[in-house]
Amino acid sequence: MDKIIVTGGRRLQGEAAVSGSKNAALPILIASLLTDEPCTFEGIPELVDIKTALKLLKGLGVKVEEEKPGSVTLQARGVDKLEASYELVKTMRASFLVLGPLVARFGEARVSTPGGCAIGARPVNLHIKGLAEMGAEIDLVHGYVQAKAKKLKGAKIYLDAPSVGTTENLMMAAALAEGTTVIENAAQESEIQDLAAVLNKMGAGVAGAGTGTIHIEGARKLGGVAHRVIPDRIEAGSLMVAGAATGGDVLVRDMRPDHLDAFILKLREAGVELSVESDRVHVKGDGIKSVDIATLPYPGFPTDLQAQMMVLMSVADGVSVMTENIFENRFMHALELIRMGADIRLEGNRAVVKGVASLSGAPVMATDLRASMSLILAGLVAKGETEISRVYHLDRGYERVEKKLGALGAEIKRVRA
Repeated sequence: MDKIIVTGGRRLQGEAAVSGSKNAALPILIASLLTDEPCTFEGIPELVDIKTALKLLKGLGVKVEEEKPGSVTLQARGVDKLEASYELVKTMRASFLVLGPLVARFGEARVSTPGGCAIGARPVNLHIKGLAEMGAEIDLVHGYVQAKAKKLKGAKIYLDAPSVGTTENLMMAAALAEGTTVIENAAQESEIQDLAAVLNKMGAGVAGAGTGTIHIEGARKLGGVAHRVIPDRIEAGSLMVAGAATGGDVLVRDMRPDHLDAFILKLREAGVELSVESDRVHVKGDGIKSVDIATLPYPGFPTDLQAQMMVLMSVADGVSVMTENIFENRFMHALELIRMGADIRLEGNRAVVKGVASLSGAPVMATDLRASMSLILAGLVAKGETEISRVYHLDRGYERVEKKLGALGAEIKRVRA
């Protein structure tokens, strides 16, 4: 397994371009199952999760062509398998999203349940309930969800929680259902809006994406599509924290600042100097102040930037209270930051972070994707060397991040363990 070694104390300067969004790309790639026509997607990041999704689609019989980096053409004309195995779903929860499209187009599917994960249980009961309301017959057999439906019917569905995965799964299923589907208390993320744009280009009628109520008018048949995925807002936020935490002068470009409103407001509140344009943010960090943060569903402060912001608060002036409202057990990175000298007290779903003058490099271990990035950020501001193990988590969601940070002046390298 690879390790990443960071020698801290360098002020980052320069420009960094943001890659395409992993969380937008995954459901969009899976949406290709809804049609037998070619679907071409640009801005697809080169990540482990993307490779897993393409492997899954190939296994179902989808023709996959990768003509150049970041571009992939999919054609699901030859689908001859309607099952997603446990081996794939356990490594990437987004694999479960094939359930809706397969049932909608082919009338049946068999998909493994993903189980829990390191940051807490994320059950799939909302997916199952929604498809059942659209007329699917659902059975849970030996850890697999088996779904059948001659033809899905439009329905009014209320989600008990604004689940992103559930909203995406039901949107794709509804795109080929008979009639209109209304999803109440839907997730509002920018990635949901990007999927809606793709479904509309394919011939479905999706309205209200980005609000709590989405209407989907199903089509008898969907066509091919050409689409560029949105930039990755979490990578953009992580790079902005890197600039701020190191007292740097960094331009983060090829991004969508309007997808990070709550995060940008908190950075400004913390004293970070930001110049925001339509597709870029210029970050200058100096004299960081502590601010309280509570993660919330979009458009609130993103849970996927909580760990990175905790690093910034660890070296800020004052005391911050960080409240995690989305996932239980998502403070595991705090224990590693404490090993580096951070002053953090955990109280259930709250972390009380008292800023310290500096962190100290140490051997640390990544526990999940966003924790991996937080430990790299901590290494950038720490004195001495930080060795981060289990960085395979990082490769699931950040494209060549060590090269991007290195180009900004960070002393960072990847080594074989």
